[in-house]
Amino acid sequence: MKTTTRQSIFSSEFQAILAPFQQEEFQSLQQEAQEWKDKYHSLLEQLRLAKQQRFGRSSEAHIGQGELQFDEAESIEATELPQEENTLTVTYTRKKPVRRSLPKHLPRVIIEHDIPEEEKVCACGCMKERFGEEITEQLEYIPAKLSVIAHVRPKYACRPCAEGVSIAPMPPLFLPKSMATPSLVAHTIISKYEDHLPLYRQEHMWQRLGVEMPRNTVCGWIMAAFEACLPMREALLGYIIASNYLQADETTMQVMDEPNRKNTSTSYMWVYRNHHTDKKVILFDYQQTRKAQWPKQLLKDFKGYLQTDGYKGYDWVDDHPDIIHLGCWAHTRRPFAKLVKLAKTTGKSHQAVAYIKKLYLIEQYARNNHYTAEQRYALRLQQAKPILEQIKTWLDKTIKTTVPQSELGKGLDYMHLRWGELTAYLLDGRLEIDNNLIENLIRPFALGRKNWMMSGSPRGAHASALFYSLIATAKANGLNPFDYLKYLFENIRSCKTAEDYRALLPFNLNRSN
Repeated sequence: MKTTTRQSIFSSEFQAILAPFQQEEFQSLQQEAQEWKDKYHSLLEQLRLAKQQRFGRSSEAHIGQGELQFDEAESIEATELPQEENTLTVTYTRKKPVRRSLPKHLPRVIIEHDIPEEEKVCACGCMKERFGEEITEQLEYIPAKLSVIAHVRPKYACRPCAEGVSIAPMPPLFLPKSMATPSLVAHTIISKYEDHLPLYRQEHMWQRLGVEMPRNTVCGWIMAAFEACLPMREALLGYIIASNYLQADETTMQVMDEPNRKNTSTSYMWVYRNHHTDKKVILFDYQQTRKAQWPKQLLKDFKGYLQTDGYKGYDWVDDHPDIIHLGCWAHTRRPFAKLVKLAKTTGKSHQAVAYIKKLYLIEQYARNNHYTAEQRYALRLQQAKPILEQIKTWLDKTIKTTVPQSELGKGLDYMHLRWGELTAYLLDGRLEIDNNLIENLIRPFALGRKNWMMSGSPRGAHASALFYSLIATAKANGLNPFDYLKYLFENIRSCKTAEDYRALLPFNLNRSN
């Protein structure tokens, strides 16, 4: 009995000492198991998102069809979704489609189809009178025609003296010692940068017209035009810096023969867009890297609002005393929209998308009713600000219970870190809710990139940046880009000062030119 008692006492004392260590080990194992579970769900999310991205529909329009649940943290009750009875409603009236009339300025060939003379006599014996007509118009295509401009300069001399030859001076040419006229160079550049036709395809098109234009020759024209128009970049940049509201974005490109870099290296085209009613400017800027130094250097004298996506290369703006950083709600919405596509049940991503939809309905209402900047500012304070306060309350609550490494957690973290930037659009009615306008400007460049694949040299990349800038700026100001480039090439050789070059910018031209 004594031994048993001694053992029992020893055992209880030992267990009391051991218990804290066992509890600590148990908690550690629990934590480790939860971490592995979170990693599993995170990898599962990534796998399903990758499958959706590769094999699923790219549109975000039809939410809720063919969805998959992947994270129990996503699941909530449908009743928790924000209600929309207090939001603005936008209605549409579908118009009956009517074929547009053909442009008035096009030449017309009149072909009249009249009835025979005997049918012009009525059964009563009277002659029928013409009281109207029906006109059916069709559009005829006439293949491009080339013509040769021959500059003939008679020579004069005195035969007895055999000296003193007189000849009229040659007018200044856009490309001296070249057969290319401003219109031909303009057509070539528009075909490449606006219509996305690589030079080898253009070469084949010229061959069908019976003219040999080797792509090397055409490339020489483009680079010569670039050298002549290079001062136009500084003219565009001046208006960019003078603006008080800019949007910025960047996209990839591949450039051959960059110094100290492999040909497989990724380079970047940075894009800047101002917001001006009468003097719209778009500037493309080629740089070798995606480092923050490039926008920081280019915008060193800029003061005002700068709107970007969430790329960290723009974080320096947050510490700039003269620049207010604006965020993009379209980028904020994207991770939640991707998750909504995959979710089988209503979840937290649905909640985020529903909230953001409310904000966009307000913007749509203002746009459809042609609100001024002042009216849009007042509408946002009245309608959007309370919704943003609701989103912030929901965000602070939800982020605490969401796995940070999950796709949902990353989306919430993006919103949390960028909240000040995302709400800054309330400061001024001129400001946009997202960066979509400048992303739309990048799409033509992306389409061209798929066709010409790469730039042959850094100099060629700079040329592409300049011509994309001039074409986009011309279009933004309501000009036909071909007409503008033709006019620019015809007049740029007469420019002497910076003011002369500024006068040739699209918004400074008489629209009748």
